[in-house]
Amino acid sequence: MKKKIISLVMASMMTILAVGCGSSNEKASESQEQTESTAEATGAVESAETAKAEISTVTAGKLTVATSPDFAPYEFYAVDESGTPQLAGFDIALAQYIADYLGLELEVVPVDFDGVLMELQTKAVDLGVAGLSPDPKRESIMDFSDIYYEGGQSFVCTQANKDKFTTLEDLNVAGLEVAAQTGSIQVDLAQANSPDADIIQLTKVTDIVAELIAGKLDGAYIETAVAESYAKNYPDLCVVLDVPYEEAEGSAIGISKGNDALKEAVNEAIKSAIDSGKMDEFIATANEQASGEIIEGLLDN
Repeated sequence: MKKKIISLVMASMMTILAVGCGSSNEKASESQEQTESTAEATGAVESAETAKAEISTVTAGKLTVATSPDFAPYEFYAVDESGTPQLAGFDIALAQYIADYLGLELEVVPVDFDGVLMELQTKAVDLGVAGLSPDPKRESIMDFSDIYYEGGQSFVCTQANKDKFTTLEDLNVAGLEVAAQTGSIQVDLAQANSPDADIIQLTKVTDIVAELIAGKLDGAYIETAVAESYAKNYPDLCVVLDVPYEEAEGSAIGISKGNDALKEAVNEAIKSAIDSGKMDEFIATANEQASGEIIEGLLDN
């Protein structure tokens, strides 16, 4: 009887030990998996940090960005409650997001639109944010980021003239005076769709709008979001036609030519802004600000 009891006790102990060993092995396995997962995550972070450390900018510790603040809701000056103009627009918000993402201080250089192109060509700035379309003609002087905003192109006129323009064919009439911003893809659109018209290039979109309202122009080619913003602030304006532009639909950031590390990091930041929903927030805020008191164009010093 004693032997039987001893046998039962020994069997129970062996079972307990077996279960104990199994639990220990499972915990060891889980611990190893967690360690490997942590190491993998740590390695990814270290890799990202290393990539950021390899980025070179015009001024160490700063991200220098050229913009043309006459292009609401992309970039403009929003006048605050104290009457002070502040740079605003979803391009400016995105530039700040990118700078923060890279751990850099943002420095914005306001210039005319063709000045943005020049600043990039001479590598005086790191980035150009000005509702730029990735036109292949510009690839010799700058690199482009991924598309961050898909817009469109439009033809704009006054309410009094809207019945004159019902099809794209109506834009190609001898004697018509149509405008486009100097250095922009809208000039290409004007040349393609209105070759028989008189094409007038003006430095600022604000000048184009002023000439339209004054009756000195018959119409103008303007980026759709910008055209709609102006139409809200100037009821006499009318966005009458969508203008196809298949070569480069959407907006990208201009990047100093050959700075591959910066280009990669900017694309990562853009993806993060889009995936997180931040880009949608920037656009909504910019549209709201653009409907208030704003200044478009360079400020007088």
